[in-house]
Amino acid sequence: MKNLFLKISTFAAVTVFASAAFAVLISAQQPQIRTPRQMPMPANPDFSKLEVQTLHVQGNIHLIAGAGGNIVVQAGDDGVLMVDTGYDKMSDKVMAALKKISTKPIRDIVLTTLADDHTGANEVFVKAGSVNQAGPGLGGRPNTADLIGSGDLLRIMTEIGPDKISVNRWPPKTFLTPRMDFYMNDEPVIIMHIPEANTGGDSMVWFRRSDVVVTGDIFDETSFPHIDLEHGGGINGIIEGLNQLLEITVPKHLQEGGTMVVPGHGRISDEHDVLEYRDMVTIIRNRVQNAINKKMTLAQIKATKPSYTYEYELRFGNNKAWTPEMFVEAIYKSLTAAKP
Repeated sequence: MKNLFLKISTFAAVTVFASAAFAVLISAQQPQIRTPRQMPMPANPDFSKLEVQTLHVQGNIHLIAGAGGNIVVQAGDDGVLMVDTGYDKMSDKVMAALKKISTKPIRDIVLTTLADDHTGANEVFVKAGSVNQAGPGLGGRPNTADLIGSGDLLRIMTEIGPDKISVNRWPPKTFLTPRMDFYMNDEPVIIMHIPEANTGGDSMVWFRRSDVVVTGDIFDETSFPHIDLEHGGGINGIIEGLNQLLEITVPKHLQEGGTMVVPGHGRISDEHDVLEYRDMVTIIRNRVQNAINKKMTLAQIKATKPSYTYEYELRFGNNKAWTPEMFVEAIYKSLTAAKP
């Protein structure tokens, strides 16, 4: 009996050791590509101390993280396409990282949203780029990169005015349809306008051959989604955007891998991450809607214990500029706002 116990114990130890060794081997064969930058950026960062990180996502697509919102670069023989530009004060570091990815000229810059951490360096990168033509454009327009955004984004920037947002950050090339598509670096690029999301002018960018989607702040791995009510944002638009995202993402195996999703902030993700985020946002929206149906006031909702966001706060409640209480209040106001 004693010998039998010894044999079983030895076999169990060998099995555990072999399993651990196999796990290490598999991990070594499948290097982690996801950025560790998962905490929200400080409200007033010391830009001189911040550094950017560059990661290859897959296909033609690279991520530059750490300059505000995530910046995505598609590089190939046709040139460089950027999605968002980050903070203006980080433009030198982003430019240095960009040149390590490609020495080709910047041809196009697509904007996903309004916020400064996504659009602050627009002017710098537009002037650094050039469209594929000889000499100036129509009317003597300088040969610079095309800045592209939804028509609603341009409208919102125009309403805010040049005193707060320089006209050099406004997209002169816009689209008024649900989608805009073009071909760049041997793959279709599809820009999908998502109205009434973080703002009224948000878009996602789908690189179809590389199988990568860039979401802007509709999907944020570091925070509850920001809702800018003043500029046309709404909770239902965010959920609709996440549902559209799930329609075009395809996992490789057991809901992992496959289509890669680059959020507005945080690590590279896949369909399962988006699914959990969509479910979380929907659950919180439904809790608030149920309270509204019961005629509860905003004060009563905010005083409820446990809070409507309690089980998600450890993961998404660390953004001091956008607290769980602010998120719940924005949902309430979004759901109770009078429709035009």
